[in-house]
Amino acid sequence: MREVQLSGVRVDLQTNTPIVLLEEVYGSRTLPIFVGAPEASAIAFALEGVQVPRPLTHDLFKSTLEELGAELTQVVVSDVRDGTYYAELHVVAHGDQHVISARPSDAIALALRCGAPMFVADVLMETAPLFIGEIEVDTEEGEAPAEEIVDEFLEFLDNVRPEDFEG
Repeated sequence: MREVQLSGVRVDLQTNTPIVLLEEVYGSRTLPIFVGAPEASAIAFALEGVQVPRPLTHDLFKSTLEELGAELTQVVVSDVRDGTYYAELHVVAHGDQHVISARPSDAIALALRCGAPMFVADVLMETAPLFIGEIEVDTEEGEAPAEEIVDEFLEFLDNVRPEDFEG
């Protein structure tokens, strides 16, 4: 396993979809994982230390772990099947170790809130697709330039509120 850190939340220029970038702590590879907009917001909130009046799902999970005397010891992005990444929460509760299946986006958001280290399975990092952070893209007439799309998403992250996701 390779220890990683979250190097950022970005928008894939081809699909206009948010991605998280997990960068090796002791290496040079980066694993991009596509996530949904609400998940990207939850991760961005954790990165920026945004305090909300009522707990969001990941805050609630963290509080539940603490109340039950459990600790999130690490998060592992463990597998990819049919283009879908899988993660594990490694939790210690009352001396017993538990491994809980999770979506990588939820695992990352929780790890950030709990201060738990994150890891990626060696095979995933070794076969990670090439991620190029800045690409010039020719746009067809009428399409927004890639930089404008990224700016719009970053503005969305800056202005999104928990109330925006209430159903």
